[in-house]
Amino acid sequence: MEKIVKTDEEWRNQLDGLAYNVLRKHGTERAFTHDNFPKDPGVFTCKGCGSRLFDQAHKFDSGTGWPSFYRPIDDEMIGESEDRKFFMRRTEVHCARCDGHLGHVFPDGPKPTGLRYCINGVALNFEPGTAGKPGSGSAST
Repeated sequence: MEKIVKTDEEWRNQLDGLAYNVLRKHGTERAFTHDNFPKDPGVFTCKGCGSRLFDQAHKFDSGTGWPSFYRPIDDEMIGESEDRKFFMRRTEVHCARCDGHLGHVFPDGPKPTGLRYCINGVALNFEPGTAGKPGSGSAST
């Protein structure tokens, strides 16, 4: 996988203010503000680099106010790191291609994985009508 590396100025020019804050500064959108995606089949891509990250078929309503998925399309496309902000210990997830902050993963999701990828909707784009396949590349750079 080819990594996407840009200057801070390039990211600011590419992303709107909230997307920049979430993807590049590890911010979080308010709950129930960016989970208005279509329910149609399709894939969710990284707003930073276009990498295919999550399939609509793996999305579920967690009741948290953020888009939630029980697995990524390809584990290689999701990076993890420890997040100790706010006196908590959580697992942060980011796009492995551009290092954009996506959200967190928790061990309280549904079967078959038991995981809940709690993702900032503003960090995602939706591509209708496509199926997620492991190893999928990016839609754009």
